[in-house]
Amino acid sequence: MRNVIELEITPLANWSGVDDRPLVVAGPCSAETEAQVLQTAAELARYPVDYLRAGVWKARTRPSSFDGAGDEALQWLKRAGTEHNLKTTTEVANARHVELALRHEIDAIWIGARTTANPFSVQELADALRGTDIPVMVKNPINPDLALWIGAIERVHKAGVRSLAAIHRGFATGDETRFRNRPMWDLVIELRRMITNIPILNDPSHVAGRRDLVYGVSQRAMDLGLDGLIIEAHADPENAWSDADQQITPHRLGEILARLKVRRTSSDNAQFNASLEELRHDIDRIDAEILEVLSERMRIVEQIGESKRANNVTTLQVDRWKAILEDRMERARALGLDHEYIKAIYDVIHEESNRLQSAIMSGQNGEAAALRDAMRRE
Repeated sequence: MRNVIELEITPLANWSGVDDRPLVVAGPCSAETEAQVLQTAAELARYPVDYLRAGVWKARTRPSSFDGAGDEALQWLKRAGTEHNLKTTTEVANARHVELALRHEIDAIWIGARTTANPFSVQELADALRGTDIPVMVKNPINPDLALWIGAIERVHKAGVRSLAAIHRGFATGDETRFRNRPMWDLVIELRRMITNIPILNDPSHVAGRRDLVYGVSQRAMDLGLDGLIIEAHADPENAWSDADQQITPHRLGEILARLKVRRTSSDNAQFNASLEELRHDIDRIDAEILEVLSERMRIVEQIGESKRANNVTTLQVDRWKAILEDRMERARALGLDHEYIKAIYDVIHEESNRLQSAIMSGQNGEAAALRDAMRRE
């Protein structure tokens, strides 16, 4: 298990101005024209939106795609924010972008997924941010690499930035799913465990890739207790110049925000708290039993490994593994357990069993025991 990382981070409410509800960042994927930015801002101002977002410089996959209106759009963004009492934010990808965003008094910036994936680029941004106090939000890298995400946060923090937040926008895995990017909520949970005090915003637009899925992803983020949402909203999303399928109208954003159920981390209901404590005690008891059973299983795996080594038999037995999976999946179905959930558990068990047996195979006399002891200490 990775160690907890201690970072000095300014509480979200201190730089966002929002402390009684989730932070809401909304606006078009791209600033296309001044009229478009102003109109969208005017419509968003009717709803509880805190920051107006718009991409000024867009990192597009192909050079023929619209890659943003460029430097001029910063003026549109700032004017729209001023006229409609909205703070402003945009994406930066190099030191020049940072300099221009600061010069135009943009209120916050974010580092995009492609940039987060490149430590050289993140370091350039961190160096440009040194000595400033502008809030910085760091999107997860495109691929599911938690270390890169944390590394980018740490680089910006090391430059002296304390108003920090993370943005979860999902991950590209190559798998066919209904989402544009797989949410992989487990990585978000792990980020929160490792950097306990960093605010985390969810980007349901990039997770979903479709406007009809934005609400569901947003609600899931609220169920997990995330701190806010950054959503692509456009006055005319059907005719947007980029990412049209995932943008929603400001009116639809208002409907989503009104419908969202924002969860609390605790309750004042004494009966609920007592019942919850009792159920948690039951979970603790069952977990202790599970660990004892797993320990017994691994002792048997160790005996099998010793026997295989003595008889010069391979650790991997494909037919046996297939038979185990089929039997356990059938038992899981009978118990009403999710197939993927149980398969994931047994995949981990099988991987650890092979690792132990491989260590036994590679050991000589007392060396095998030493290896096993070392593995237990890991």
